[in-house]
Amino acid sequence: MTLRIQRPFIATIAAAAIAITGFSAAPARASDNDAAKALAIVLGLAVAGAVIHKRNDDKKARRETYTHKPVPKTHKRTVSPQRKHVQPRPLPSKVNRKLLPKGCLSNLRTDRGRHIQAFGQNCLSRNYKFSSSLPQHCGQRVRTRHGAGYAYEAQCLSRQGYQLARR
Repeated sequence: MTLRIQRPFIATIAAAAIAITGFSAAPARASDNDAAKALAIVLGLAVAGAVIHKRNDDKKARRETYTHKPVPKTHKRTVSPQRKHVQPRPLPSKVNRKLLPKGCLSNLRTDRGRHIQAFGQNCLSRNYKFSSSLPQHCGQRVRTRHGAGYAYEAQCLSRQGYQLARR
């Protein structure tokens, strides 16, 4: 921003310096010819300043004519007439596929007596649409309050790219 302001100022100073050096190089004498030269230099500087000013105005005009066109929205939110609230947009299936329900995470004990955090198979089949596509090597037999069952270890699923949903 300051560079744009300084350029015309520096150009004006340079032109004035060039004009002044022309005066000092000539011998000191007064004649009509020197006055005409001085007037010509002053007019030349005025014309140069006007050209620079017009060029800057043209740049501003070009810059102001550019407008950004907004990208159209692909999903429109619909309002349910019964409930009168906005329906959220659906997540893409690739994002949605690797989010596991938080309510299915529990602390369980394996058949070997080790305590782990795991997702119960019955809970996942009820609450997670893609439970059949979970990696089988993450599954283990566990003991629950209701007896023996099958669960998927949380750390193993995390290494496979699955995440815990916030809800």
